[in-house]
Amino acid sequence: MTTGHRQFDDGLSERERLIHEAGLTLQRSMDYAYNVVRSDGHWCGEMSSNVTITAEYIFLRQALGLDLKTDGAAYCRHILSQQNSDGSWGLAPEYPGDVSTTTEAYLALKMLGLSTDAPAMQQAKAFVLNAGGVAKVRVFTRIFLATFGLFPWKAVPQLPVELILLPSACPINIYKFASWARGTIAPLLIICHHQPVYALPNGVFAENEYLDELWQDSTNKSEPYSPSIWELLSQGDITGLTFSLLDKLLYQLNGLRSIPLLRSYALKQCMKWILERQEPTGDWAGIFPPMHASVYAFVLEGYKLEDPPVRLGIEALENFAWEDAKGKRVQPCVSPVWDTTLMSIALSDAATPNHQIVDRAIQWIRDRQLLEPRGDWRVYRPRLAPGGFSFEYTNSHYPDIDDSAAIILAQVKHDPISANSSSVIAAATWILGMQNPDGGWAAFDVENDKLFLNKIPFSDMDSLCDTSCADITGRILEAFGLLIRRVPDKDSSQLFQLLPAIRAACRRGIRYLASTQEANGAWFGRWGCNYIYGTSHALCGLAYFLQEDQQVPAMVQPALQWLKSQQNDDGGWGESLLSYQSPERKEQRSTASQTAWALMGLLAHLPHTDIVIERGIRWLVSSQRPVETLGSTWPEPVYTGTGFPNHFYLGYDYYRHYFPMMALGRYLRGVQG
Repeated sequence: MTTGHRQFDDGLSERERLIHEAGLTLQRSMDYAYNVVRSDGHWCGEMSSNVTITAEYIFLRQALGLDLKTDGAAYCRHILSQQNSDGSWGLAPEYPGDVSTTTEAYLALKMLGLSTDAPAMQQAKAFVLNAGGVAKVRVFTRIFLATFGLFPWKAVPQLPVELILLPSACPINIYKFASWARGTIAPLLIICHHQPVYALPNGVFAENEYLDELWQDSTNKSEPYSPSIWELLSQGDITGLTFSLLDKLLYQLNGLRSIPLLRSYALKQCMKWILERQEPTGDWAGIFPPMHASVYAFVLEGYKLEDPPVRLGIEALENFAWEDAKGKRVQPCVSPVWDTTLMSIALSDAATPNHQIVDRAIQWIRDRQLLEPRGDWRVYRPRLAPGGFSFEYTNSHYPDIDDSAAIILAQVKHDPISANSSSVIAAATWILGMQNPDGGWAAFDVENDKLFLNKIPFSDMDSLCDTSCADITGRILEAFGLLIRRVPDKDSSQLFQLLPAIRAACRRGIRYLASTQEANGAWFGRWGCNYIYGTSHALCGLAYFLQEDQQVPAMVQPALQWLKSQQNDDGGWGESLLSYQSPERKEQRSTASQTAWALMGLLAHLPHTDIVIERGIRWLVSSQRPVETLGSTWPEPVYTGTGFPNHFYLGYDYYRHYFPMMALGRYLRGVQG
C-alpha cells in the first residue's frame, strides 16, 4: 500500500516519485502523439474488427470477377493470423470462436486458394461441424452464402423492396431502423429481389457443393432461420409470432413479386434512395456494410463496373484497406474525426506546450462541420438547424452526436473563448435538438427506439435501433457542463442565450442517468467495453452538476465504490467483452484504455492522493513501452470498442494512447491544484 511518506535515496517521497514518473510518462506519450500526426494535422489510427469484413470484401471481388491474386497472399496472411488455437475465428482477439465468423473466414481462404487439407482449414472445419455446421450461421452470413448457391434463397427471410415505399409516419418504415441498419437494408432489398448466384472457383450452380464439407447434413440445406410458430407461441412472444406469420405470408406471395408494376416502381425508388446517399468519394454512410451491399445493388440493377457509382464505391472500399507485415485487411470504418478529437482533448489535458499542433487539429475538425441541411436525421427533426460532425472523412448524411459533443470539449478545453464560437454554438444547438424524450441521447438518430423491430426474422444481431445510452449522455453532460462554466457575462452572447435550453436538457439528462444506473452503481457501456466505459463517462458528466442537482451525489457515491471494487491486483482495470453476455464474466487483465477510463471517472470526484488512483497511475507508468523513433505508448492486444454488443466489436489503435494521456494529464493537474 502506498503511504506517500516513504523516502528514496534522491530525497523524494514515494508519492513525489510517482508524480515525477507520471510527468515523464506523459511527456513520452506526447512525443508519440507528435510523431504519428498526419501531414495535414489530423490523426487516424487503424480500426480493427473480426475477419468477416475482410472475408466479405473477398466475396464481393469474387462475385464481380475482380482480381484476387495480387493481394491474395496478404489477405490469407491476415486471416490466418487471427485464427484461434481451436481452429475458430472469434468476434475479437481472445474471444471464443463464432460459427458465422469461422464459416466466412474458411470460405474466403478457400476462394483465395488455400487447400482444404491445410491444418488451419481442417481445424476450422472441425470447429464449424462441432458447432452445428453451416446451418447455424447468422442471417447475414446466409445471404452471403446464398449469393454463391451455398445456401438456398428460400432459407433467407423475405425482404420485399416495397419497404422503401412506406412513409415515415408508418410504425415500420426505413427511417425507423438505425442509420447503420437502414443504410445496409436498402441495398439488401435489391439483392434479395434479384437473388443472384455468382461463380465460385468450381463454377456457377444454384445448389453449389463448394462448402458441403461444413454441413452436418448437406442433403437438407433448407434450415429454418427463426423459431417455429409453436416455439414462439409457447414463449408468449406475440411480436415475434406476428413477424414470423408476416414473413410466411410474404413467402406465399413470392415476396410481392407478383405485382410487377409496384415492384418496378419500388426498385426505382430504392435505387434513387441509395444513390442520393452516395458521397462524391463513393462512400455510403462511411461504414463498410452499406458500401459493400450498395456495390452489389448497382451491379444487379445493370450498372457496369466502370460506371461512377460502382467504380467509386469499389475505390471507397479499397480505401478502407490496411496493409502491413501482418497482411492486408479491410477496416469496418475509418475514424479520423474521432481520433483527432480525442487526441486533441488528450493534448489539452496534458497541457502540451505545442499549441500549434492542437490549433491545426482543431481547425482540421472545424472544416468538417456539417452545416448543410442534409441527412436522415432531418426526417424527424425537419426544423432543426444542422451543426453536427461525422466520424469519418466523408459522411455528410449521418452526423454523430457523440463526436459532436467530444468536439465541443476539444474546442473549449483548448481555447475557452471558443465556447461562444459559431462552431460550438451550432454543434450545441444541434445536440439539444437531438435529445430523446427519455432525456438521453443516442449516436445518430432521435426517437429511434422501436425495439420490437429486433423481432423481425432478418434481425439476429439485436441492433436495428439506436437508443439512448449512458456513455453518450455522460459525454454530453460533460460538454454542456463545461459550456455552463464558460458562459460569458454579457447577456448578448450566443452561449448566454442558449444557457436556459442547455440547463433544461442537462436536468433531463441527469434524470435519464438516474433511471439507468444499475443496482451496483454502474452504468452499461454501449459504445465501449463495458460497465467501466459507461460508468466513467457518466461520472465525468455528473461531476459538473454536484451542486446543481440534489440527486447527483446519491448517484455518484455508489458508482465510485463500484469502480474502486473493480481494480485489479496490479492496480489497473480490465473488463472482458464477455461482460455483455453476463455481467459476472468481466474478469480480464488490465488494459491501458480501461484503466484510463476508470481513473478519469475517479479523478472527476476524488483527490489525486486517493490510494486507488495512485495505484492506477502507477500501473500506467509501469506499463508504457517505447516504440522505436516514435516515443512511447501502451500495448493493448484486446478490443475495448463496441459496435453491437454481443455481435461486433472494434479495436481502435489509438484508444491505448490518448485515453491514458487524458488520465495522466488530469492526475497531474490535480497535483498542481
